[in-house]
Amino acid sequence: MHRYDVVVVGGGLIGLVTAWRAAQQGLRTAVADPEPGGGAAHVAAGMLAAVTELQYGEQTLLDLNLASARRYPAFVAELTEATGLELGYRRCGTLAVALDADDRADLRELHAFQHSLGLESHWLSGRECRRLEPMLAPGVRGGLRVDGDHQIDPRRLAKALLRAADGAGVVFHRRPVARVDLGRDGRARGVTLDDGTTLTAGQTVLAAGSRSGTVEGLPQDALPPVRPVKGQVLRLRVPENRAPFLSRTVRAVVRGGHVYLVPRENGELVVGATSEELGWDTTVTAGGVYELLRDAHELVPGITELPLTETLAGLRPGSPDNAPMLGHAPAVPGLLLATGHHRNGVLLTPVTGDIMAGLLTGGEVPAHARPFSPDRFHSPSRLEQPA
Repeated sequence: MHRYDVVVVGGGLIGLVTAWRAAQQGLRTAVADPEPGGGAAHVAAGMLAAVTELQYGEQTLLDLNLASARRYPAFVAELTEATGLELGYRRCGTLAVALDADDRADLRELHAFQHSLGLESHWLSGRECRRLEPMLAPGVRGGLRVDGDHQIDPRRLAKALLRAADGAGVVFHRRPVARVDLGRDGRARGVTLDDGTTLTAGQTVLAAGSRSGTVEGLPQDALPPVRPVKGQVLRLRVPENRAPFLSRTVRAVVRGGHVYLVPRENGELVVGATSEELGWDTTVTAGGVYELLRDAHELVPGITELPLTETLAGLRPGSPDNAPMLGHAPAVPGLLLATGHHRNGVLLTPVTGDIMAGLLTGGEVPAHARPFSPDRFHSPSRLEQPA
C-alpha cells in the first residue's frame, strides 16, 4: 500500500500538468498510467488557436481558452527553466483562408463574429494571403490573419511535463488502474492498480482522457460523460535543402471539412485532422489519408512533393458540449475531474494545471472556469453508460 495526498489517474498532458502543479504546492502526488506522456498528445498538432478555432455558441469556452493562451509564454518559460527542454513554442500566427466564394462568405461572417467579441483578426485579399504564404494555391479568395494564435509541439510538451513532474517529486506507477476505491461513506480513497497495488490518497483526480468514463469502481451516475472522438493526422518532412514551405499555420474548410497544416521549426509538417465518431477505433484508414492529402493539396499544391513520414490516429476526449469538466465530481467526495477537453487539451494545459492545483489546496474555482463544473451534466437518474 502506498499513501499520497493526491493520486492522478492518467498521465497525458492534463494529468501531468495537474500532478506537477500539485507537487509544487507541497502535496505528495502520484500518477497512475502505464505509459505517462502518451495519449492524445502523441497525435495532436499543437495549435494554440483560441481565435481561429472559435465556433458559434462557444463564447463561454472562449474566455477559458483565451485565459490559457495568455498563460502560455510564462508557462513555457517556467517549464523550460525547470527541465532544460525546448518545447517547440512558436508565435508564428495563423492564416485561415477561403478557396471559393462560399467559403469566402463564411469566413467574412466569422471575421465579423470575432470582431463582435473584441478579438483581433485581419482580413486579407487572396493576393495578400499568397504574399504571406507563396505556396498557397492560386485560387485562394481571401483569408484571416490571426497573429495571436500560436503553436507548440505536444510531444515535446509531454516530455517536459514528465521530467518536471518527476523533478518535483511526483511518483509514477506505470500500471493500468483497475478501479477507483471508495470508502464506506462513498468517499474516493485512491485507486487499485491491475496488479493489486493500492494507492491511497485524500484526493483522487480523474484525468484519463477519453477513458475517463470507463474507470471501474464509481457509481453509474458519477461516471463522467466522456466519449472518444477519432482524429487522423499525417506528418510530412520538408527537406533541409529547399526553401521554407510555410511560415505559419494555415487552415481552411475544403468540401465542408476542416484541414490544417502546421509547420514545425524542425522541418516537420503536420496535416490534420479528421473528426470521426467511431468509438474506440484508432485505425489509420486509406480514406482518411486520402482525404487529408487531397484537401491539403487543394490548399497547398506543393505538399504532394514532400515525403510522408508518419500516419496516426488518436482519440480526443469529448463531452456532451465538447467543453472540459474541471472541478469536484458530483456524488463522490474526494474525487475531482479534469477531462473532456476535446480539441482544446493542448491549449488548456496551463490553465487546467492552475485550476486543479487551486482546488487541491482548498481554493475556489476562478470565474472563467465556473461554467465548466462537472455538475452541469450530473443527474442522479442518469442510467446509461456514456459512449
